[in-house]
Amino acid sequence: MIDKARWSEISPLIMSNGLEAALLLKPPTPTLEAAIVAKTVELIAQREREIVAEVFAKTRILRFTRLVKYLLKPEAGMPVITTNYDRLIEIAAEEAGLGADTLFVGQFAGQLNERESQLSFCRDVSLTQRRRIQYRYQKRVNVFKPHGSLDWYFREGKPVRYAGELPLPRLIITPGLNKFRNGYESPFDRHRERANRAIDAASRFLVLGYGFNDDHLETHLTPRIKSGIPSLLLTHTLSHNALKLTRQHSNIMAIQHGFDGGKDGSWVFINATESFIPDLALWDLSVFVPEVLEP
Repeated sequence: MIDKARWSEISPLIMSNGLEAALLLKPPTPTLEAAIVAKTVELIAQREREIVAEVFAKTRILRFTRLVKYLLKPEAGMPVITTNYDRLIEIAAEEAGLGADTLFVGQFAGQLNERESQLSFCRDVSLTQRRRIQYRYQKRVNVFKPHGSLDWYFREGKPVRYAGELPLPRLIITPGLNKFRNGYESPFDRHRERANRAIDAASRFLVLGYGFNDDHLETHLTPRIKSGIPSLLLTHTLSHNALKLTRQHSNIMAIQHGFDGGKDGSWVFINATESFIPDLALWDLSVFVPEVLEP
Protein backbone atom coordinates (compact mmCIF):
# COMPACT_ATOMS: atom_id res chain seq x y z
CA MET A 1 0.00 0.00 0.00
CA ILE A 2 2.91 2.36 0.68
CA ASP A 3 4.23 1.82 -2.85
CA LYS A 4 0.78 2.37 -4.35
CA ALA A 5 0.35 5.60 -2.40
CA ARG A 6 3.81 6.86 -3.42
CA TRP A 7 3.16 6.04 -7.08
CA SER A 8 -0.11 7.99 -6.94
CA GLU A 9 1.98 10.98 -5.83
CA ILE A 10 4.63 10.46 -8.52
CA SER A 11 2.33 9.85 -11.51
CA PRO A 12 0.90 13.39 -11.86
CA LEU A 13 4.40 14.86 -11.52
CA ILE A 14 5.71 12.83 -14.47
CA MET A 15 3.34 14.55 -16.88
CA SER A 16 4.16 18.03 -15.63
CA ASN A 17 7.84 17.74 -14.69
CA GLY A 18 9.22 14.73 -16.55
CA LEU A 19 10.25 11.37 -15.13
CA GLU A 20 13.57 12.31 -13.55
CA ALA A 21 12.30 15.51 -11.93
CA ALA A 22 9.27 13.63 -10.60
CA LEU A 23 11.41 10.91 -9.04
CA LEU A 24 13.64 13.55 -7.47
CA LEU A 25 10.68 15.39 -6.01
CA LYS A 26 9.07 12.18 -4.74
CA PRO A 27 11.76 9.49 -4.39
CA PRO A 28 10.36 5.97 -4.82
CA THR A 29 10.71 3.37 -2.11
CA PRO A 30 13.28 0.61 -2.78
CA THR A 31 10.53 -1.84 -3.73
CA LEU A 32 8.85 0.69 -6.00
CA GLU A 33 12.17 1.49 -7.65
CA ALA A 34 12.72 -2.24 -8.25
CA ALA A 35 9.27 -2.43 -9.83
CA ILE A 36 10.08 0.55 -12.09
CA VAL A 37 13.31 -1.13 -13.19
CA ALA A 38 11.54 -4.44 -13.86
CA LYS A 39 8.81 -2.78 -15.93
CA THR A 40 11.34 -0.70 -17.84
CA VAL A 41 13.32 -3.84 -18.69
CA GLU A 42 10.18 -5.72 -19.72
CA LEU A 43 9.09 -3.03 -22.17
CA ILE A 44 12.52 -2.36 -23.68
CA ALA A 45 13.50 -6.04 -23.92
CA GLN A 46 10.28 -6.91 -25.73
CA ARG A 47 10.80 -4.19 -28.34
CA GLU A 48 14.49 -5.05 -28.64
CA ARG A 49 13.66 -8.69 -29.40
CA GLU A 50 11.30 -7.63 -32.18
CA ILE A 51 13.90 -5.34 -33.77
CA VAL A 52 16.74 -7.86 -33.44
CA ALA A 53 14.60 -10.54 -35.11
CA GLU A 54 14.02 -8.20 -38.05
CA VAL A 55 17.73 -7.34 -38.30
CA PHE A 56 18.65 -11.04 -38.16
CA ALA A 57 16.15 -11.82 -40.91
CA LYS A 58 17.59 -8.95 -43.01
CA THR A 59 14.22 -7.21 -43.17
CA ARG A 60 15.51 -4.16 -41.25
CA ILE A 61 18.73 -2.16 -41.43
CA LEU A 62 19.41 -0.13 -38.32
CA ARG A 63 20.01 3.56 -38.90
CA PHE A 64 23.31 3.46 -37.06
CA THR A 65 24.53 0.67 -39.34
CA ARG A 66 24.20 3.00 -42.31
CA LEU A 67 25.65 5.98 -40.45
CA VAL A 68 28.74 4.36 -38.96
CA LYS A 69 30.20 3.60 -42.39
CA TYR A 70 30.78 7.34 -42.86
CA LEU A 71 32.26 8.13 -39.45
CA LEU A 72 35.96 8.30 -38.60
CA LYS A 73 37.25 5.14 -36.95
CA PRO A 74 40.38 5.78 -34.88
CA GLU A 75 42.86 2.96 -34.29
CA ALA A 76 41.82 2.92 -30.64
CA GLY A 77 38.16 2.52 -31.59
CA MET A 78 35.33 4.95 -32.21
CA PRO A 79 33.73 5.99 -28.90
CA VAL A 80 29.94 5.86 -28.70
CA ILE A 81 28.20 6.89 -25.50
CA THR A 82 24.62 5.79 -25.01
CA THR A 83 22.27 6.27 -22.08
CA ASN A 84 19.97 3.60 -23.54
CA TYR A 85 19.80 0.12 -22.02
CA ASP A 86 19.25 -1.81 -25.22
CA ARG A 87 22.01 -3.43 -27.31
CA LEU A 88 21.13 -1.99 -30.70
CA ILE A 89 24.35 0.04 -30.97
CA GLU A 90 26.42 -3.12 -30.59
CA ILE A 91 24.26 -4.97 -33.12
CA ALA A 92 24.35 -2.06 -35.58
CA ALA A 93 28.15 -1.92 -35.36
CA GLU A 94 28.54 -5.63 -36.07
CA GLU A 95 26.08 -5.42 -38.96
CA ALA A 96 28.37 -2.74 -40.41
CA GLY A 97 31.34 -5.14 -40.18
CA LEU A 98 32.85 -3.55 -37.07
CA GLY A 99 33.67 -4.93 -33.67
CA ALA A 100 31.79 -3.79 -30.56
CA ASP A 101 33.93 -3.35 -27.45
CA THR A 102 31.77 -3.22 -24.31
CA LEU A 103 34.69 -3.71 -21.85
CA PHE A 104 33.40 -7.22 -21.06
CA VAL A 105 35.09 -10.48 -22.07
CA GLY A 106 33.38 -13.87 -22.41
CA GLN A 107 30.10 -15.22 -23.75
CA PHE A 108 28.77 -16.78 -20.54
CA ALA A 109 28.91 -14.54 -17.47
CA GLY A 110 31.43 -12.32 -19.26
CA GLN A 111 33.80 -10.45 -16.97
CA LEU A 112 34.43 -6.71 -16.89
CA ASN A 113 38.05 -6.54 -18.09
CA GLU A 114 39.04 -3.54 -20.21
CA ARG A 115 42.49 -4.78 -21.14
CA GLU A 116 41.40 -8.25 -22.27
CA SER A 117 38.42 -6.77 -24.11
CA GLN A 118 40.73 -4.46 -26.03
CA LEU A 119 43.22 -7.23 -26.85
CA SER A 120 40.42 -9.49 -28.11
CA PHE A 121 40.23 -7.17 -31.13
CA CYS A 122 43.96 -7.48 -31.89
CA ARG A 123 44.40 -9.06 -35.33
CA ASP A 124 48.16 -8.86 -35.88
CA VAL A 125 51.42 -8.09 -34.09
CA SER A 126 54.61 -7.03 -35.85
CA LEU A 127 57.96 -5.35 -35.25
CA THR A 128 58.71 -1.93 -36.69
CA GLN A 129 62.09 -1.04 -38.17
CA ARG A 130 62.99 0.40 -34.78
CA ARG A 131 62.21 -2.95 -33.18
CA ARG A 132 59.05 -1.72 -31.54
CA ILE A 133 56.00 -3.92 -31.17
CA GLN A 134 53.07 -2.74 -33.28
CA TYR A 135 49.55 -4.03 -32.72
CA ARG A 136 46.89 -3.94 -35.42
CA TYR A 137 43.30 -3.97 -34.27
CA GLN A 138 39.97 -4.67 -35.90
CA LYS A 139 38.02 -1.51 -36.60
CA ARG A 140 35.54 -1.24 -33.79
CA VAL A 141 33.10 0.84 -31.80
CA ASN A 142 33.83 1.37 -28.11
CA VAL A 143 30.39 1.35 -26.49
CA PHE A 144 30.11 3.12 -23.14
CA LYS A 145 26.89 2.70 -21.15
CA PRO A 146 26.95 4.78 -17.96
CA HIS A 147 23.33 3.81 -17.20
CA GLY A 148 23.74 0.07 -17.71
CA SER A 149 22.65 -2.53 -20.24
CA LEU A 150 20.03 -5.24 -20.60
CA ASP A 151 22.76 -7.88 -20.58
CA TRP A 152 24.37 -6.83 -17.29
CA TYR A 153 23.71 -8.89 -14.16
CA PHE A 154 25.33 -9.49 -10.78
CA ARG A 155 26.91 -12.87 -10.06
CA GLU A 156 28.70 -13.60 -6.79
CA GLY A 157 28.96 -9.90 -6.09
CA LYS A 158 30.49 -9.01 -9.47
CA PRO A 159 28.96 -7.53 -12.61
CA VAL A 160 28.78 -9.96 -15.52
CA ARG A 161 27.51 -9.82 -19.08
CA TYR A 162 25.12 -12.51 -20.28
CA ALA A 163 23.33 -12.12 -23.61
CA GLY A 164 20.35 -14.28 -22.67
CA GLU A 165 17.53 -13.64 -20.24
CA LEU A 166 17.74 -14.66 -16.61
CA PRO A 167 15.13 -14.40 -13.83
CA LEU A 168 17.36 -11.87 -12.10
CA PRO A 169 17.43 -8.06 -11.85
CA ARG A 170 19.31 -6.31 -14.67
CA LEU A 171 21.97 -3.75 -13.88
CA ILE A 172 20.40 -0.54 -15.13
CA ILE A 173 20.08 2.89 -13.55
CA THR A 174 16.73 4.64 -13.65
CA PRO A 175 16.32 8.39 -13.09
CA GLY A 176 16.08 9.74 -9.57
CA LEU A 177 18.21 10.06 -6.46
CA ASN A 178 19.52 6.50 -6.61
CA LYS A 179 21.00 7.19 -10.06
CA PHE A 180 23.86 9.01 -8.41
CA ARG A 181 24.42 6.38 -5.73
CA ASN A 182 24.31 3.49 -8.20
CA GLY A 183 26.33 5.38 -10.78
CA TYR A 184 29.44 5.09 -8.64
CA GLU A 185 29.30 1.32 -8.45
CA SER A 186 30.82 -1.18 -10.91
CA PRO A 187 30.38 -1.43 -13.87
CA PHE A 188 28.64 1.95 -14.13
CA ASP A 189 31.64 3.81 -12.77
CA ARG A 190 34.06 2.39 -15.36
CA HIS A 191 31.71 3.11 -18.25
CA ARG A 192 31.03 6.63 -16.96
CA GLU A 193 34.76 7.31 -16.54
CA ARG A 194 35.54 6.02 -20.03
CA ALA A 195 32.65 8.04 -21.47
CA ASN A 196 33.85 11.24 -19.81
CA ARG A 197 37.41 10.57 -20.94
CA ALA A 198 36.17 10.21 -24.52
CA ILE A 199 34.19 13.44 -24.21
CA ASP A 200 37.25 15.30 -22.91
CA ALA A 201 39.39 14.03 -25.80
CA ALA A 202 36.86 14.62 -28.60
CA SER A 203 37.52 17.14 -31.37
CA ARG A 204 33.86 17.16 -32.49
CA PHE A 205 30.52 15.74 -31.36
CA LEU A 206 27.63 14.03 -33.13
CA VAL A 207 24.65 13.97 -30.75
CA LEU A 208 21.63 11.82 -31.64
CA GLY A 209 18.35 12.21 -29.75
CA TYR A 210 19.94 13.37 -26.51
CA GLY A 211 18.21 15.97 -24.34
CA PHE A 212 21.13 17.35 -22.28
CA ASN A 213 19.29 16.48 -19.08
CA ASP A 214 21.70 13.97 -17.57
CA ASP A 215 23.96 15.17 -14.76
CA HIS A 216 26.21 12.11 -15.14
CA LEU A 217 27.39 13.43 -18.52
CA GLU A 218 26.65 17.14 -18.33
CA THR A 219 29.65 17.93 -16.13
CA HIS A 220 31.84 17.06 -19.13
CA LEU A 221 29.74 17.30 -22.31
CA THR A 222 28.12 20.72 -22.04
CA PRO A 223 31.31 22.58 -20.97
CA ARG A 224 33.18 20.99 -23.89
CA ILE A 225 30.51 22.08 -26.36
CA LYS A 226 30.43 25.57 -24.85
CA SER A 227 34.20 25.75 -25.30
CA GLY A 228 33.67 25.77 -29.08
CA ILE A 229 33.89 22.11 -30.12
CA PRO A 230 31.99 21.69 -33.43
CA SER A 231 28.78 19.80 -32.67
CA LEU A 232 25.90 18.41 -34.72
CA LEU A 233 22.61 17.63 -32.98
CA LEU A 234 19.98 15.48 -34.71
CA THR A 235 16.71 14.80 -32.93
CA HIS A 236 12.97 14.78 -33.44
CA THR A 237 12.46 17.53 -30.86
CA LEU A 238 15.18 19.58 -29.22
CA SER A 239 14.73 19.65 -25.45
CA HIS A 240 14.63 22.98 -23.63
CA ASN A 241 18.28 22.59 -22.62
CA ALA A 242 19.38 21.54 -26.11
CA LEU A 243 17.50 24.41 -27.78
CA LYS A 244 18.96 26.96 -25.36
CA LEU A 245 22.46 25.63 -25.95
CA THR A 246 21.99 25.69 -29.73
CA ARG A 247 20.74 29.26 -29.81
CA GLN A 248 23.58 30.53 -27.65
CA HIS A 249 26.54 28.87 -29.39
CA SER A 250 27.37 29.23 -33.07
CA ASN A 251 29.57 26.11 -33.07
CA ILE A 252 26.42 24.00 -32.81
CA MET A 253 24.44 22.87 -35.84
CA ALA A 254 21.10 21.30 -34.96
CA ILE A 255 18.25 19.77 -36.93
CA GLN A 256 14.83 18.91 -35.56
CA HIS A 257 11.40 18.02 -36.90
CA GLY A 258 8.99 20.89 -37.45
CA PHE A 259 6.13 22.50 -39.31
CA ASP A 260 5.97 25.82 -41.14
CA GLY A 261 3.13 27.18 -43.21
CA GLY A 262 1.29 23.90 -42.85
CA LYS A 263 4.21 21.94 -44.32
CA ASP A 264 6.08 19.16 -42.59
CA GLY A 265 9.89 19.33 -42.65
CA SER A 266 12.98 20.19 -40.64
CA TRP A 267 14.13 23.21 -38.68
CA VAL A 268 17.86 23.72 -39.17
CA PHE A 269 19.99 25.80 -36.80
CA ILE A 270 23.29 27.06 -38.25
CA ASN A 271 25.38 29.82 -36.67
CA ALA A 272 22.61 30.37 -34.13
CA THR A 273 20.11 31.22 -36.92
CA GLU A 274 17.05 29.18 -37.86
CA SER A 275 15.75 28.12 -41.27
CA PHE A 276 13.08 25.70 -42.42
CA ILE A 277 13.47 22.97 -45.05
CA PRO A 278 10.08 21.65 -46.19
CA ASP A 279 9.30 18.04 -47.11
CA LEU A 280 12.64 16.69 -45.87
CA ALA A 281 13.11 14.93 -42.51
CA LEU A 282 16.82 15.68 -42.18
CA TRP A 283 16.64 15.14 -38.42
CA ASP A 284 16.02 11.42 -39.12
CA LEU A 285 19.18 9.38 -39.80
CA SER A 286 17.32 7.33 -42.41
CA VAL A 287 17.02 10.56 -44.42
CA PHE A 288 20.15 12.37 -43.25
CA VAL A 289 22.55 9.61 -44.32
CA PRO A 290 21.43 9.30 -47.98
CA GLU A 291 20.82 13.04 -48.38
CA VAL A 292 24.04 14.29 -46.77
CA LEU A 293 26.59 11.48 -46.55
CA GLU A 294 26.00 8.95 -49.29
CA PRO A 295 27.49 9.77 -52.71
